[in-house]
Amino acid sequence: MKAVVLGSGGWGTALSLVLCDNGHETVLWCRDAGKAAEMAETRTNPLLKDVRLPDGLRITGDLTCLRDADLVVCAVPSFAVRGMGEKMASYLKRDAVLVVASKGVERDTNLRMSQVLQESTENKCKVVVLSGPSHAEEVVRRLPTGCVSACPDKQAARFVQDAFMNEYFRIYTSYDSIGVELAAAMKNVVALSCGICVGLGFQDNTKALLMTRAMAELTRLGEQMGGTRRTFGGLAGMGDLIVTCTSMHSRNNRAGMLIGRGKSVQEAMEEVGAVVEGYYAAESIYQLSQREGVEMPICRCTYEVLYCGKQPRDVVGELMLRAKKDELLEQTWM
Repeated sequence: MKAVVLGSGGWGTALSLVLCDNGHETVLWCRDAGKAAEMAETRTNPLLKDVRLPDGLRITGDLTCLRDADLVVCAVPSFAVRGMGEKMASYLKRDAVLVVASKGVERDTNLRMSQVLQESTENKCKVVVLSGPSHAEEVVRRLPTGCVSACPDKQAARFVQDAFMNEYFRIYTSYDSIGVELAAAMKNVVALSCGICVGLGFQDNTKALLMTRAMAELTRLGEQMGGTRRTFGGLAGMGDLIVTCTSMHSRNNRAGMLIGRGKSVQEAMEEVGAVVEGYYAAESIYQLSQREGVEMPICRCTYEVLYCGKQPRDVVGELMLRAKKDELLEQTWM
């Protein structure tokens, strides 16, 4: 099978290594032709130090590599997915399967990444979501990792499962692409807010409180939009939330820490030096919560810190002193 991975960041590179390990003819596409040539020559990616790229992995900056591809993985940043879809549409064959490995919600349209890719490629191919607790730095070291292949079309979900699954990369299938994608986008917002708490000097009690109550928010919005509750307790939900909120591999977590320590939002993102998806997702999730009429105080406060200039310590007091609630009564979850 021929597989093409679009996006030579850490995650795209890690997925291309998994596909190579599984014996597929694999091409890694990089938007910068110069970087592609350098990676092809050195067999390294500066984002994943000390990892040698397999000799069998072809690296290119030419989109004609998409011709005759059976599997196409989109691993570019969420803000670039639409443009990527438009560029690649003419090269795709109709029986190819597209995999969305980008996590986020498109700004202003509030579309999920699979919807953006379907729209920008004019519904030419089936689209499957691949998500879960999976740091690229660990996948390239072949440490045991689990993800979810989600699509209402069971055959397409299983096709992706078969393509990626091996002794260190376990894949489960799901029909709930809505829940999987929303969980993937929203956990980045929570990870950013968790990092802010750490930057403020708060410790384990606070992180546990934040993560648990944020999951209640995520589940409410996910169900309201057609997702399944069980998804949010699984790998794509709680699993990804845990790993993103607790690991220094997480750019969202690191950016939040810097903000909590007094850096401005822009200073924090520049210091991290890579795309902080939670920043972009915070605005989209806030817009979705307003549109759907779902109360999401943690996500709202994170949005207000990032976009409205609110001070992190002020919103902590606001959250802690909200009206009393019963944890087990769903209709009063706030």
